[in-house]
Amino acid sequence: MKKILLSIVSVLLISISVFAQQPQKLTSNQIYEKIQKLNFLGTALYIAAHPDDENTRLIAYLANNVKARTGYLSLTRGDGGQNLIGPEIRELLGVIRTQELLAARSIDGGEQLFTRANDFGYSKHPDETLEIWNKEAVLSDVVWAIRTFKPDVIINRFDHRTPGTTHGHHTSSAMLSVAAFDIVADSTKYPSQLKYTETWSPKRLFQNTSSWFYRGREAEFKEKTKNFTKLDVGVYYPLKGVSNNELASIASSQHLCQGFGRLTTRGSENEYLEFLKGEALKDENDIFSGINTTWNRLENGGEIGEILYDVENNFDFVNPSKHLPKLMNAYTLIEKLEDTHWRIIKEKQIKEIIEACVGLYIEASAVSSSAIPNSKIDVNFEVVNRSSFPMILTSITPTLDKKIIYKGFDLEQNKKINFKENLLIKTDDFTDPYWLKKEPSLGMYKVDNQELIGKPETPRVVKIDFNLVINYLPITITKNVVMRYAERDKGEIYEPFEVLPKVTTKLKNKVLIFSDSIAKKVSVEVRAGASYVNGKVSLKVPENWSVTPNEVSFDIAQKKDKQTVSFMVSPPKEQSEGKLEVQATIEGKTYTKELVEINYSHIPKQSVLLNSEAKVVRLNIKKEGNKIGYIKGAGDVVPESLRQIGYTVEDINPLEINGTNLLKYDAIVVGIRAYNVVDELKFKQKFLLEYVEKGGNMIVQYNTNRGVDVAAPFALELSRDRVTDEFAEVTVLDAENSLLNFPNKITSEDFKGWVQERGLYFPSSWDTAYTPVLSMHDKGETAKKGSLLIAKYGKGNYMYTGLSFFRELPAGVSGAYKLFANMLSVKKNETVAKEAAKK
Repeated sequence: MKKILLSIVSVLLISISVFAQQPQKLTSNQIYEKIQKLNFLGTALYIAAHPDDENTRLIAYLANNVKARTGYLSLTRGDGGQNLIGPEIRELLGVIRTQELLAARSIDGGEQLFTRANDFGYSKHPDETLEIWNKEAVLSDVVWAIRTFKPDVIINRFDHRTPGTTHGHHTSSAMLSVAAFDIVADSTKYPSQLKYTETWSPKRLFQNTSSWFYRGREAEFKEKTKNFTKLDVGVYYPLKGVSNNELASIASSQHLCQGFGRLTTRGSENEYLEFLKGEALKDENDIFSGINTTWNRLENGGEIGEILYDVENNFDFVNPSKHLPKLMNAYTLIEKLEDTHWRIIKEKQIKEIIEACVGLYIEASAVSSSAIPNSKIDVNFEVVNRSSFPMILTSITPTLDKKIIYKGFDLEQNKKINFKENLLIKTDDFTDPYWLKKEPSLGMYKVDNQELIGKPETPRVVKIDFNLVINYLPITITKNVVMRYAERDKGEIYEPFEVLPKVTTKLKNKVLIFSDSIAKKVSVEVRAGASYVNGKVSLKVPENWSVTPNEVSFDIAQKKDKQTVSFMVSPPKEQSEGKLEVQATIEGKTYTKELVEINYSHIPKQSVLLNSEAKVVRLNIKKEGNKIGYIKGAGDVVPESLRQIGYTVEDINPLEINGTNLLKYDAIVVGIRAYNVVDELKFKQKFLLEYVEKGGNMIVQYNTNRGVDVAAPFALELSRDRVTDEFAEVTVLDAENSLLNFPNKITSEDFKGWVQERGLYFPSSWDTAYTPVLSMHDKGETAKKGSLLIAKYGKGNYMYTGLSFFRELPAGVSGAYKLFANMLSVKKNETVAKEAAKK
């Protein structure tokens, strides 16, 4: 049994691995389940704030047990979090988390939606959240999602009645959902949306609650559950060979960049829904009770139902193709439905079933994974009919230029048809994430096209309509163009096909720090999006900065090949900040984008176009010491930032730490969340503390407080204390401390320009051996004094900091660089520091 379960789980995992772009190859069981879903006309929408907020148990239950069309509306894409699997943060992290959500939905059976809200980081109150997000704009997006998805029932993850008790984004998601429920049927609200959709009246609204929301009030929760809808979501699916909670665990494990990999679970498990608004339930254990979810819901749907219920009740698992005549009959009736919303949904569903029943394999594979706009590319086609039913491929139609290419191929049983076409990529648009095409604000992405708002990703524009006659009836099946190839160590791989610029450029660093007025060499990598590309590259620099030469030529013969060109950039003598922009010119046309490729095995490869630019900072900074040892944590780019100001930074492999090999470093820095993610550190901590005791300087950056022991030299209690307001006033507690005086004088000016937050997971209590240096707090809260602690240990210094250097240094925040340089220099001359403090 274990082997069977493992094989089924393996199939589920393969479906979202490097093979995520593969066409569906459904088993008879899966075809039957799709027929069951085809015959259920009810919709549920789950609403929360972030990737990972969704309850995959409930989504999987509704999608697989109830058979409802189930969506998850995540108000944000999780851009403000941390990344456990790589260096991507902010908008690139949002791209990863979007794809992880889609991977989760491919497992639990749901669909994915978004708003334009930008995850700006942790928020303590919905008032702050809704001010930064633009409450009206996000509310309009929630209304749009409901009007287009048309849910019968809406389920909130969080409680709208408890502001200030959890993440402000969480409460805001519930508040906006409640507000939208009341106005979504009102045609005077957001009337411009009605050009593309219509008003909608969801029947009822729930909150998905649990004992977690009643911590310390367990008796109250137990009493209230008597009036809640209770669903046992631990049901077992014989057709899948797994239970619902196993399926849900696999789905939530797709959130790998958040460290959500988890064990599967089994057995009965209850979920509770508190009724909030709408029509009362007729059956308190059926959230769709009183709602017609049969084909009779639709005008002229009864005839379709008679056909499809018969197929479901008499399904042949050995030979599903026997149902093709009835399925084709039902398809022709679905095409005639007047209800556009359900017609589109059910057409898509029944086409997938028809295709699977007859074993029809259709593929359009380009010879490359990308092309430039208005170019031509060779595409290989494969079509196989693996049934005995008559079938003809009459023609294909590329959806971009609508040019019909006639074929007239008889598709004999199991006889493969291959052919090649040279297709025109007739478009001026690129296929990068649509929400990143315009510069966002702190709280909102800018999307002008109403019909794109809410979509999880940019719709693929390079598609092929395969026009067929199946069993003497016409049907069109549309496929995305992909690229299929094989690698010896991975096997068959499918990649999405992208439309990309003719040339892109890339600066190695997004922030260029000049610690003196000496010119620096700045290199630009030029990448060709087509063969035989040549032109010129130039740099646009801020006023008072200079660059030589004015431009550099490039000439690249091979598509995807790269050439590096270099410039000398000179900063002004005084402190200055600005933007350096790269421009490539080909035949009078300017290209200003950088191509970022994100390629992890659990999600499809992503191509993102960002502005090819960097922040340049002329920083008056002093530093002592040179050689830094760095123990990397999770998604940490601090080492490169330190190299920018002249430090020699070496990565330390925790496995190689011993009692002698640390002594060569002027300081040791432990990266963010290192004690959370690097298990070896617990065995090497004694060597690190010996290094400090002998005179070393050790800096430990923030760790979460969940089950972690940083093994500090003196007692240190981590908490969830954080200061989310990046403008929060900073008070100096120890003005003479060397951290604030040597070799750089730190003043209040150095805390201006910080981004996203001051810091997080500050210690809440500590031994008297530590000296707290700074105090800060969010509005209405008590002072938080644990952001930066220093303790003398033996001859050296141990520092723990929750300040968000991992955000500030890559953002080029001058004051953060100066303070970090002081932390690295603290053991060098404390007497000099005290003298400096007196001046």
